[in-house]
Amino acid sequence: MTSPITLWTWAISAAVAGFLFGFDTAVISGADLPIQALWDTSDFVHGLFVMSSALWGTVLGALTGNLPCDRIGRRKTLILVGILYLVSALGSAVAGDPYTFSVLRFIGGIGVGISSIAVPAYISEVAPAAQRGRLVATYQFQIVFGILVAYFSNYALSTFLGLDWRWMLGIEALPAAVFLALAARLPESPRWLLLHAGDEAAAREVLERVNPGLADRLIAEMKDTEAPAAGTEALFQRRYARPIALALLIAFFNQLSGINFVIYFAPRIFELAGLDTASALLSTTGIGITNLVFTLLGVALIDRAGRRFLMTIGSVGYIVSLSAVAWSFYSGAGGITIVGFLFLFIASHAVGQGAVIWVFIAEIFPNSVRSRGQSLGCGMHWVLAAAIALSMPLALSAFDGQTIFSFFAVMMVLQLVFVRFLMPETKGLSLESLEKSLRAPA
Repeated sequence: MTSPITLWTWAISAAVAGFLFGFDTAVISGADLPIQALWDTSDFVHGLFVMSSALWGTVLGALTGNLPCDRIGRRKTLILVGILYLVSALGSAVAGDPYTFSVLRFIGGIGVGISSIAVPAYISEVAPAAQRGRLVATYQFQIVFGILVAYFSNYALSTFLGLDWRWMLGIEALPAAVFLALAARLPESPRWLLLHAGDEAAAREVLERVNPGLADRLIAEMKDTEAPAAGTEALFQRRYARPIALALLIAFFNQLSGINFVIYFAPRIFELAGLDTASALLSTTGIGITNLVFTLLGVALIDRAGRRFLMTIGSVGYIVSLSAVAWSFYSGAGGITIVGFLFLFIASHAVGQGAVIWVFIAEIFPNSVRSRGQSLGCGMHWVLAAAIALSMPLALSAFDGQTIFSFFAVMMVLQLVFVRFLMPETKGLSLESLEKSLRAPA
């Protein structure tokens, strides 16, 4: 029998990929301006080849990550992710030009994209229904923990040790090696073993460890909902129109909140608000702490209050904070005022979209097309994230803060409409029950 501690150990071990995801995402903020000065690149080239190269890799990883997930299994895919992170961290730290740097960041981005499919899929397929939200949300916790550590690392390496951006990027190799060791010790997903590998005995063994006495019932439910062989059914058909629409919409609104704009360009935003360089870097650390604290709150509430409640609270917080930041830029309010409202924005994201998105996308698709459905939703998420990273250096030159943050605020009004009228509640339901409730007649 598997103890709750062992189940959490599995989830946290897989979710360390999220730590690498968050670290890799945020660590580039400390290298942003120094790299542009070093290689004397234009805003366009800097946005395309330096700041967004990892994100274009993430798009590729997200759109194709279902292939290794289905063919070699969730566990081996996680090992592949660890290798990609390790190569990217070491290579980008020693790159001698912006183009080599971009290729190596692209490789790490592929790891991020695949992990955004493999980790939620793995944990959702291992976890009991009553704990699925909290366990999958450990991925988001690890993401924000990685962001926080990256901010602290950048600040400490620069301020106290006098080390440059190469050290900021290269130090990621250490957690990448740890993740590789952890992933190698994980069991395979029971749903993949049954529906993709056809190994019912191995699937039953894992299910008995997670759900003692319920393995036969769970296997029967899986077989009952899976008419065609897993991996052979087309995703784009009428019966899956609703989960497809839900995945695309939640991913669309996640990025149109402006979250990655703030994460990637926080030092520039704070300098635009009038803070000096040291204060701007320190304020980004405060963003990381706020993100972590409110993510913990979201993880604690997601299986109790539900996904829709957290998304509602987060949407209202988005609208208030983004509108206030836009007003602050318009009125000329001080930098500290803008910092405070951005902290509210981060808190709203962490307790809402941040806690919910990976859980929701991982649970709304049927077992047979889960990884492909996740690829679609995550692909939308990362295409928009890359577009924002590419366009924002130009946008910061062309538009004032009031215009940029007003746009994001309007998008969050639309998200609130989506949550209140279209988004279903999924807490406490088995994956097979959700499949039946969300699937339209063929």
